[in-house]
Amino acid sequence: MTIWIFTTRLLKVAAVALVAEAASFMPASAAPAPSECSMSVTLANWGENSNGDIDVTSGESCLFPIQIRGTVTESAISQKPAHGKLKKLDASTFQYTPKGKYKGSDTFAVKATGQGPTASGTSVITVRATIK
Repeated sequence: MTIWIFTTRLLKVAAVALVAEAASFMPASAAPAPSECSMSVTLANWGENSNGDIDVTSGESCLFPIQIRGTVTESAISQKPAHGKLKKLDASTFQYTPKGKYKGSDTFAVKATGQGPTASGTSVITVRATIK
């Protein structure tokens, strides 16, 4: 009986120690999600090309949503940025991240196909980024 009680207590102590140790390996909270890029984009109808400008803080990311009225059915990067990374998150949203410590300008383009209330087609959106 004494051995049984001792073993049970030992197992409980070991379990508590494992839980405490596992908690110390939990990752720190994730970084906040990037917000939308500060942008000035005049988007045309589907089937027409557009240009726009965004502002980004050096070392931070921002989201670039395709804002042509209607539904985006597919999209792709048609010109990669020279001074950062552009990542497709879904058919209508991209994430731009300039290279660390880089300040200046960058350019990228996104090709998107969609259907709007008055037109459908494929558009290329060329974006000039200012990294501050």
